[in-house]
Amino acid sequence: MRKTHITFEVELDGQNIPTRIQWNATDKPGDAPSETKAINVALWDTQEKNTLSIYLWTKDMPVHEMKRFYIDCLGGMAQSIMRATGDGYFAEQTNELCERLVEHLRQEANQQG
Repeated sequence: MRKTHITFEVELDGQNIPTRIQWNATDKPGDAPSETKAINVALWDTQEKNTLSIYLWTKDMPVHEMKRFYIDCLGGMAQSIMRATGDGYFAEQTNELCERLVEHLRQEANQQG
């Protein structure tokens, strides 16, 4: 049986706020860890029938990038929903939410700039 590993290393400041996040994976090209500004990991707890989540981001990640990150996460979940369940309605509704959120970000950018 083949095994693979994914690891995260998080550097924290004096108030336990992430200042640097690095990740690495067995199947990732190259041996060196890669830096990121945010991670979102969700696990299904089979015994408790609920989700365990880890949401981390560095204190220097801009808010507009954080919003885009979550839209991208939701979009990826829509694709995964379709592959995992075949529920087109569920996937379509999730994609429509993403489209509304993208439009919201455009309107925010126009107001700011």
